[in-house]
Amino acid sequence: MTMKMVWLAGAFVALGFSAIAWRGSTAAGQSATAIAIDQDDIGGTVTDARGPEAGVWVIAETTDLPTRFVRIVVTDDQGRYLLPDLPKATYKVWVRGYGLVDSAKVAATPGKIVNLTAVIAANPHEAAQYYPAGYWFSLLHVPAKGEFPGTSANGISPQIRSQAEWLRNVKSGGCWACHQLGDKATREIPPSLGKFPSMDAAWARRIQSGQAGPSMIGGINQLGSRALTLFADWSDRVAKGEVPPSPPRPEGLERNVVITQWDWADPKAYLHDEVSTDRRNPTTNAGGLIYGALELSADYLPVLDPVRHTTSQVPLTVRDPNTPRTSPDMPQPSPYWGSDVVWTSRNNVHNPMFDGQGRVWLTSAVRGFDNPDYCKEGSSHPSARLFPIARSSRHLAYYDPKTKKIVHVATCFSTHHLMFAEDANHTLWTSGGGQVVGWLNTKMFDQTGDEAASQGWTALILDTNGNGKRDAYVEPDQKPDPAKDTRYGGGAFYAVSPAPDGSIWGSVLGFPGAIIRLDPGPHPPETALAEVYEPPMTDAVTPAQGFSPRGMDIDRNGVVWAAMASGHLASFDRRKCKGPLNGPKATGQQCPEGWTFYTEPLPQMQGVTGTGSAEASYYTWVDQFDTLGLGANTPIDTGNASEGLLALKDGRWVVLRVPYPLGFYTKWMDGRIDDRSAGWKGRGLWATISTRTPFHMETGKGTTSKVMHFQLRPDPLAK
Repeated sequence: MTMKMVWLAGAFVALGFSAIAWRGSTAAGQSATAIAIDQDDIGGTVTDARGPEAGVWVIAETTDLPTRFVRIVVTDDQGRYLLPDLPKATYKVWVRGYGLVDSAKVAATPGKIVNLTAVIAANPHEAAQYYPAGYWFSLLHVPAKGEFPGTSANGISPQIRSQAEWLRNVKSGGCWACHQLGDKATREIPPSLGKFPSMDAAWARRIQSGQAGPSMIGGINQLGSRALTLFADWSDRVAKGEVPPSPPRPEGLERNVVITQWDWADPKAYLHDEVSTDRRNPTTNAGGLIYGALELSADYLPVLDPVRHTTSQVPLTVRDPNTPRTSPDMPQPSPYWGSDVVWTSRNNVHNPMFDGQGRVWLTSAVRGFDNPDYCKEGSSHPSARLFPIARSSRHLAYYDPKTKKIVHVATCFSTHHLMFAEDANHTLWTSGGGQVVGWLNTKMFDQTGDEAASQGWTALILDTNGNGKRDAYVEPDQKPDPAKDTRYGGGAFYAVSPAPDGSIWGSVLGFPGAIIRLDPGPHPPETALAEVYEPPMTDAVTPAQGFSPRGMDIDRNGVVWAAMASGHLASFDRRKCKGPLNGPKATGQQCPEGWTFYTEPLPQMQGVTGTGSAEASYYTWVDQFDTLGLGANTPIDTGNASEGLLALKDGRWVVLRVPYPLGFYTKWMDGRIDDRSAGWKGRGLWATISTRTPFHMETGKGTTSKVMHFQLRPDPLAK
């Protein structure tokens, strides 16, 4: 396929602007090749006065089904499109694309050819309203490298030692970890917030809004008061008409995507994750229900039936009715919900995961924070003898769709993410344990129901004496002892991913952050040893390239892939390490050669001269079993600033952007194979809208989270 780029004349020139338009290979006035459709398809050609429009989206939306349904495709190089396999309904169909504004919405039913007329944007500002949030976020001025470490005088926290650490706090440690920055709702000040004497005052009021107010205030305090000034300056410049560079239109494989959306949950709830299948076997639950996790917002599992287009809910329970709820505190009312307490959860379900029996496992609070005696000092429990734990905030549970029952598992360790190992015990490994990594032997638990005996946990012990086994150790704040090992003090796993070889990998938040390999050994926790690998640093505060991993995954070859706060996707291949992996020097910087960094496809931030980009991907997921169609072991970033999934294929990015509604932001995905014999129709990726602020999206207050299904067909007109 080819795509010509020509400079627009006419309206843009008359207004004193220049812009780029995308045109297909069919000349104006010439008919495109006919499009063959079935009775459940809508197809046609998108044109304007210049001819066909290549690489634009055609969107079909209906509310005729039990839940709102949207299907999106991309035009080919002749401006042709085909929306396949539409449920029987009346649809609103329209065109959206870069360099355009939305076309008129046309009513259509399947089985019809519907030719559409694109509408060229009158000026760059009008065109930019459809750009992803990350393009707008890239306009933010970042303090110069020479202004660090911060001082009280320059408004940057003295705890922030470098520009990179400042970026990490914004993109991975604060704002972006919950919602986008750069969408219309954040780059501008909503009128409902009130009137203010200055943009600085408006931003100072904004961060106090609703139940997230305490967290936002805390995030700004970590950065220092200068951050508010910079955000206010950003909004001022946007208000005066500054616009970012324009994104490229989809091309090549990107034009083959079919995106399907369903609404689920409710407008006051937000999703964190969804699950469609067993990570180890993507044919589990083929064609079945999709389940979600509502984190702090509400105590039910949202459920989608993607075949019948229906939604439902599974009410959640706790073992202890005194389990604390989400705090109702808010410094100031929300501009969207006023003083309503919209987050009310006790369970705080963060992450769901299918097992091989079709049960949905959850990281969920089931009781209060205080642990039972068998977790604590003086217990005979094998893990408590080595590292007692007094309190835990989130535990485990599972829902069995066959029995419709929920089973609670009160763990001594806290949980966050969870993933099953490929072992005989179907061990469920977890992250979020503070200073430990915890697991549950689900085979034992199923056989005995003994939650105490079935669980274990370990501190992360580095083999710094180099003898290849776990010994007595010194604490992180103690002087190294050449005869002893050392406990790692950087915190335990944020993400967790069991590898095919039996090792367990996890990411560590912070700056510069790290990834850790845990070898459980034959008798964990007594035999468990850890290795820590930090991104390469030129000195204590300056990264050589990428920094601060967040969500990570591992491929079938044991290579780790991680989303970095620097705007990179990183890979780490332990097989490339040249030096010793244990001993006194193996404390983080022992294998720079194992790291490779791939810049994510967005512009860089203003004032940042290093590699990377404005991207703030939350997670990396590896398509180990080729559920999308780009090949086994394809790493895919969540692309939270790009508003689309970012797949790395053969060293090049394939951007699967969600153009409608603006504001796509997910924290996880998984891939399922429903029918191996059905080609592209029988497989695909599943994700959900994970922002804590779905009301920030294009469709505003009342918007619910959505389930997204990404499929990749062999060409843009495949049925």
